[in-house]
Amino acid sequence: MDLFQHAGQKRVEDSSPLANRMRPRTLDEYVGQEHIIGHGRLLRRAIQADQLSSLIFYGPPGTGKTTLATVIANSTQSYFVTLNAVMDGVKQLREVIAEATERQQLYNTRTTLFVDEVHRWNKSQQDALLPYVEKGIVILIGATTSNPYFEVNKALVSRSRIFQLQPLNENDLRNIIKQALSDPERGYGRLQIDIDSDALDHLINIANGDARTLLNALELAVETTRPSNNRSDETVEPIHITLEVAEESIQRRAVLYDKDGDAHYDNISAFIKSLRGSDADAALYWAAKMIYAGEDPKFIFRRMAIFAGEDIGMADPQAAVVVESCWALFERIGLPEGQFPLSQSILYLATAPKSNTTLSFFDALRSVKEETHSDVPNHLKDKNRDGKGFGHGVGYKYPHAFQDHWVAQQYLPSTLQGKTFYQPSDQGYEGMIATAVSRRREEQLAVLQDTAEDQPEILTYSPERKDKELWLQRTLSSTGAALGQIRNEIFDRAKVARHHTVLDAKADNGLLLWEAVRQAPEGGVWGIAPQNQDGLVTQAKRLAKLDRPHILTDYVQIEDVQFDRIVAQNPLTRLHAQKDILADWDKLLRPSGRIAVAQMIPQAGQRIYQLIDWQGYENWQQEVAPSEEGLWTAQQQALTNWTVVDFEQILNQYNWQVQIETRTITEERRLASALLRRWFSPENAYYQALQRSALSKTDINQIEQLYREQLLNRVVNWQNQVIFAILARK
Repeated sequence: MDLFQHAGQKRVEDSSPLANRMRPRTLDEYVGQEHIIGHGRLLRRAIQADQLSSLIFYGPPGTGKTTLATVIANSTQSYFVTLNAVMDGVKQLREVIAEATERQQLYNTRTTLFVDEVHRWNKSQQDALLPYVEKGIVILIGATTSNPYFEVNKALVSRSRIFQLQPLNENDLRNIIKQALSDPERGYGRLQIDIDSDALDHLINIANGDARTLLNALELAVETTRPSNNRSDETVEPIHITLEVAEESIQRRAVLYDKDGDAHYDNISAFIKSLRGSDADAALYWAAKMIYAGEDPKFIFRRMAIFAGEDIGMADPQAAVVVESCWALFERIGLPEGQFPLSQSILYLATAPKSNTTLSFFDALRSVKEETHSDVPNHLKDKNRDGKGFGHGVGYKYPHAFQDHWVAQQYLPSTLQGKTFYQPSDQGYEGMIATAVSRRREEQLAVLQDTAEDQPEILTYSPERKDKELWLQRTLSSTGAALGQIRNEIFDRAKVARHHTVLDAKADNGLLLWEAVRQAPEGGVWGIAPQNQDGLVTQAKRLAKLDRPHILTDYVQIEDVQFDRIVAQNPLTRLHAQKDILADWDKLLRPSGRIAVAQMIPQAGQRIYQLIDWQGYENWQQEVAPSEEGLWTAQQQALTNWTVVDFEQILNQYNWQVQIETRTITEERRLASALLRRWFSPENAYYQALQRSALSKTDINQIEQLYREQLLNRVVNWQNQVIFAILARK
């Protein structure tokens, strides 16, 4: 590029819209999307290490997809190329691929290809890219506002990490405006701009999470407002942005809605689910949002007509009539007055009793598809054609000839005798007829044999990365049944998402560490393992570098990371001596984070004497039981001198919401000879407790023999009391 070209490009950049000029250039300038590029997240680490694999950024407009790609371009050592799927096609793609291949062969340089609006390419265009992504000739970064699972080639999706960007929150938008007003080169830092607080609030509110909309509105407000200076001593005339100016600059809230995209389906889904949940307020809101965004009201009426049959049905047969009538009125009236019958339909459906028993038709349809052969029962066949020859219709009982115009007889095929499809609910009109339906069915079922049986649906899941998943499964499957149960209980409470940063606060045994790696593949996992750091690091080396957990020996080694989730198993075995650990957790937990802990209560653990049959030895039992109980409740024992109440009191010293559940976990244990020998060695606390009782040495030796006879090499059900605690910020 020569001097004139550089000057020309500089003029273009200076005259480009504010939203383009203010694009962040580094990760530190990037605002928002903390859930994917916050400190410790996988994507941030990959960008900083320049170890990117193929990525797809998915989210609404103005959330920073293209900007994030620009940041990557400024950070990577690879050659960065940009295509726009709207303007560029296979020809341009082939040129990029040819250059990338040459670059790799001659200079061993990687090429990163950013494709904006990648969903705009059709299947054949996306297919043309696939082999080069697979061979590693290019690293793909795609940006799309449409759900990639529907709009992007499945083969590309399966080879890419997908990151979903969310609309920016109010604080993010305020920071973006602050950057624009203070930056003297790209923004308005050289001007004196006074923006009223209500004007700023209006811009942020109407922008609705879209940074581009916000900056465009700010630019319009600044560029169309004359400086107003009544003071002669000022050299810089201020530009005053009032609420009136802000309202003129951004008059209508930007609503994310694409009639062919996710917003269309997500909004109608929310509308239907609100109707089903009998929430009239929510149903009105989602309908209003769709109408505001330009949705065809006929589409909404069509879905309500379906809803009247599917979710109300026989609970209120008039629901379908009301929707049909209101729909006809709307067709005659049109907008805007047609919104009244639309609203009437919504309110009627939301407040009507609900029943989905019309779905029983699909049960019947499934039976039709699955059955091998089901002839019409002979007495139900048409007798007019061959009643005499084949006896069709013989034996049919005419219901009107009987009391209440009903008589029990066979109506289903013989292969389906006893099969029931319709189960009346207790709602509305259907509740009124439910008893009669049930009684008649009972009379019929009394003489019929049920021969049909529903088969449950079995779902399977194929992991995206089989090598990693299989390795993790082998690691996890080595856990004992009881520990596996504890691990599962912890993660059920932790609710780890794929993008979370997770800290295993006691990772020495790896029980929770590898499960965290499996559940948070796009986040990051840290483990505190002072006793087994080397062993865990050796295991972790079997994973790709970016997939490995960070194994540390102390909390002080954690830098610039706060955690979405902290998990731990038995972190406070000596509660009073170790309670300071909670202060470290308090510092490391994000404001929206959660802690899930399982802590065994040694004091409430299995008593050995309870495993023995003391029949005939009751005098020994009277001495052994209190001796053992005293051992577990002694105040000088740091391991056992605390209870659930102590645990909860210590947790409540912090600004946390605390939920505690105490469970009995039973595990099978084989009691080996070495264990029994240890119990009765003179150095053991158990033996010493027996010595302090009224038992003689001979008695103790005989008790040891009794234990050996009843317990040696036996598998017993060993019970432990475990506290499961969930902690979150108040």
